[in-house]
Amino acid sequence: MAETDPFDAIREFEFDGDAYRMADLTALEEAGLCELDRLPVSIRVLLESVLRNVDGDTISAEDVRNVASWQPDVPDVELPFTPSRVVLQDLTGVPAVVDLAALRSAVDRKGKEPAIVEPEIPIDLVIDHSVQVDYFGSEDAYEKNVELEYERNGERYRALKWAQQAFDDFRVVPPGTGIVHQVNLEYLGQVVHARERNGENWLLPDTLVGTDSHTPMIGGIGVVGWGVGGIEAEAAMLGQPITMKLPEVVGVRLTGELPEGATATDLVLHVTEQLREVGVVDRFVEFFGPGVANLTVPDRATIANMAPEQGSTISMFGVDEATLDYLELTGREEEHIELVREYLDAQGLFGEQNPEYTETVELDLSTITPSLAGPKRPQDRVPMDDMKTHFRGLVHGEFEDELDEIDEDALTRWLGESSVAADRPDADLPEPDVGELNDTVDVDLDGETTEIRHGSVVVSAITSCTNTSNPSVMLAAGLLARNAVEHGLDVPEYVKTSLAPGSRVVTEYLEASGLLPYLEDLGYNVVGYGCTTCIGNAGPLPEPIERAIDAEDLWTASVLSGNRNFEARIHPKVRANYLASPPLVVAYGLAGRMDIDLETDPLGTDDNGDPVYLADIWPDADEIHTAIHESVDASMFEEKYAEVFEGDERWEALDAPTGDVYEWDDSSTYIREPPFFKDFPLDEPGVADIQDARTLMLLGDTVTTDHISPAGPFSREQPAGEWLVEQGVEPHEFNTYGARRGNHEVMMRGTFANVRIENEMLDDVEGGYTVHQPTGEQTTVFEASQRYREDDTPLVVFAGEELGTGSSRDWAAKGTDLLGVRATIAESYERIFRDNLVGMGVLPLQFADGDSWESLDLDGSENIAIHGLDDGLSVNDELTVVAERSDGSTVEFPVTAQISTPAAVRYVENGGILHLVLRRLLTQE
Repeated sequence: MAETDPFDAIREFEFDGDAYRMADLTALEEAGLCELDRLPVSIRVLLESVLRNVDGDTISAEDVRNVASWQPDVPDVELPFTPSRVVLQDLTGVPAVVDLAALRSAVDRKGKEPAIVEPEIPIDLVIDHSVQVDYFGSEDAYEKNVELEYERNGERYRALKWAQQAFDDFRVVPPGTGIVHQVNLEYLGQVVHARERNGENWLLPDTLVGTDSHTPMIGGIGVVGWGVGGIEAEAAMLGQPITMKLPEVVGVRLTGELPEGATATDLVLHVTEQLREVGVVDRFVEFFGPGVANLTVPDRATIANMAPEQGSTISMFGVDEATLDYLELTGREEEHIELVREYLDAQGLFGEQNPEYTETVELDLSTITPSLAGPKRPQDRVPMDDMKTHFRGLVHGEFEDELDEIDEDALTRWLGESSVAADRPDADLPEPDVGELNDTVDVDLDGETTEIRHGSVVVSAITSCTNTSNPSVMLAAGLLARNAVEHGLDVPEYVKTSLAPGSRVVTEYLEASGLLPYLEDLGYNVVGYGCTTCIGNAGPLPEPIERAIDAEDLWTASVLSGNRNFEARIHPKVRANYLASPPLVVAYGLAGRMDIDLETDPLGTDDNGDPVYLADIWPDADEIHTAIHESVDASMFEEKYAEVFEGDERWEALDAPTGDVYEWDDSSTYIREPPFFKDFPLDEPGVADIQDARTLMLLGDTVTTDHISPAGPFSREQPAGEWLVEQGVEPHEFNTYGARRGNHEVMMRGTFANVRIENEMLDDVEGGYTVHQPTGEQTTVFEASQRYREDDTPLVVFAGEELGTGSSRDWAAKGTDLLGVRATIAESYERIFRDNLVGMGVLPLQFADGDSWESLDLDGSENIAIHGLDDGLSVNDELTVVAERSDGSTVEFPVTAQISTPAAVRYVENGGILHLVLRRLLTQE
């Protein structure tokens, strides 16, 4: 047997008269390496990838044996995974293109052919993260927002058009089409590929990595895919296998069915809460059991979408008849659907599975209740009927120490802690007076006076692929809007409303159902086809609203059908953000406030002055199912995706550069050649002990990638804004951090610059500030880092648990690296951020159990040394940190390098994964 087929597993497969090659998993069972039925579906898919790509060099027969050896008590082995494709969105895709262009420039400077930097697997980039909600509540909101999008981002988009012509198999889905994960689910995802390889036709499972943490949404149709940082994705594009530890797999056994009134959004918020409690970081999750048959494929995709919020690498469902029905509904060709069935059936991957799992979790769908999640973490679920007491308790806790004397009985009743019965006469009394906790503020909007206060909903957004991919919740929102309009309800003037579908198909079926006009009557006009509010592109609030929030320190709220609600993500001035289903988004928009019990309090009154309750306008399940059946069909998907790569006249008019090497413009404020590969040495730098380091940041728990590298807007007073003003850019032209990711000058100044980040070296100070040592001066993080750089002082960052949770932002690691941070030391990490640090050559170190910077009494003023690196770095190396205080005393403590594979060791030794790839390209014959 050849080195490329050590198990005689490459076999012929015939379909419809055509012959294909395939890596047959049953051959491994025949060879006694495994029992396929015991292996989780996701592990079998990884096994097929390793088996098919054996070359005797980077992937060996031993790698196949390692994956086949999976047991519930997982062996401590690694595997080299080669995805079949990569997906990008534009905020992470632009810096990826910039990196690829920079690699070509580096190769060109060394006198080699630039085209040796060429992706080896197909890439799809969907432009969806840049459109902002500047205009809303009008028929022309979409056109105006898209026009602004092109004005702001034309230079970035030209760079993407350059990449489309410079690289093979690099496709771009233009703006105004949809959200990457919904486009992936409805169109790009194939479940099974028929692909030519070395002149032969092959069949293989569709697998992918994407530069967005919600890539696992594709697991709703049984495709294994997960989010990685742009750095790791770029290496995968260039043929570098993704080396990972063989994962544990948690099985979630579903029983029952969703009760009346509960939605897929409510379900995913329960799942997220439960799996965070179980602990699934670095683990795969598979859903199985009799309850799966009671979920539609869009319901499954909603659950899979929030894998990163759950903490898992993937959350997926197997392929069954419902999956094939969905492929048919979304316009995939009949012949391809039959190919999917026959190939997966031959591999033992079709239909109900009951494998062994590392751990099994039970969830009864009948226990799901209407819920929201917030105010700043997706896993913090709040039952809808507890929302009133929850929010009032939140506000009271925030301002308790600043309150004037308040009547205790009134406060108790306001907080909902009173035992006053509903039938008591005083139960109908006006809201108790609790002073500034429920004081109102007058706001003038277009000549009309309205009132806002703590708890006012100032953003109500139907947004995000999590929910807009699901016709049941979108049509439920439309039906609720119709019923609200017919009952005479309206949304208060101070609520910023928006509808941003994840694909044009959504608008098509909302129009076909006759429900779109009712949403528009309430202000939910289409504002764009992109992530908008969910990514932080909510756009500005009306100036009088922002002034009132600032002047009175109001805790206003947003409610959105998204997947992320971290601090300052949705809008820097909105302190409380809640995830909810689209119909609940509309309901809270109508109410105009979060401190309401929608079970018992009216949303408003009808034309006769009678109260209207949520129950009066909530559509029942039969009505929703009828609307789906009558309004959604395959022709909509076929029509809308027939021209998915063409774009509108604005896209066509963009004049993009051509050629193999990108023409850098040193005056550009959007696209600049990054410094990573300039003056590039061919010898690897290796590792050495870190001496005389200083602490840049001292952080608490759950510091997110939004805190580290925000994506939203910024002001002229912040370092990034100051730099842009120096370049002649007016503040109204700043755009967002996310849109500026092709320019390292902006991004390094934006690192640790979130307006809500708290450096514990400072007392009661929010924002990107630190203390420069040894001077003790308070300054911005960027300014301090530059002073340290001038003195050749290495830097470290200390943190608590879950450092880097959130989006897969490579700039959270790139910016950390460019500021001069050599190591981070935390109690625990989120997977993608940890891997991104490794990908940039930054050491992610972890405290021993029970240790923290607090327990060790560190305050950030110490001189830091990290020992144990002079002899080289090894997998999960044990290192020693010595912190010397100003009085000469020291504290010594152990840390573990979160470097889990030999490949990761090589990345750090080379200064990063792309540095390793570039050295190989430059030194190979």
